[in-house]
Amino acid sequence: MKVMKKEKYELLCHQIKSLISGERNRIGVLSNVSAAVHDTFPEELLWIGFYLVKDSELQLGPFQGPVACMHIQKGRGVCGTAWKLRQSIVVSDVEKFPGHIACSSESRSEIVVPLFGKSSDVVGVIDADSRDLNAFDDIDRQYLENIAKILSNELAF
Repeated sequence: MKVMKKEKYELLCHQIKSLISGERNRIGVLSNVSAAVHDTFPEELLWIGFYLVKDSELQLGPFQGPVACMHIQKGRGVCGTAWKLRQSIVVSDVEKFPGHIACSSESRSEIVVPLFGKSSDVVGVIDADSRDLNAFDDIDRQYLENIAKILSNELAF
């Protein structure tokens, strides 16, 4: 099963590179990327999308899934903590994460990966939620970080 997940991510990364090559419409690109990831892992993902840094907070960007929180402060919840720490966070059980923000009562586990800009500042995060406990692992972290790099390079944040 792990091999299959890696193979799906490899194909997804190639698809994303082709899909966004030369595109400069950030909202359109992020919309298509969230759709591509969701379509690749429909059973695993409750929610996948982006929060972008604006006005000193994370603001909701393009996503796939149920309605979501609109604003997240730096250092709050999994997204705000990943932003503050400038690193990916994998949470096996969101109920055990101090200060977790419950945007959906269905969410049981979460992974958040920062997006870095040209100046090495965090410009946003990729956020993924699952209905299942322990849904995300190092493979997810590795490939979502790769997708974040593809986006940062192509969109030149």
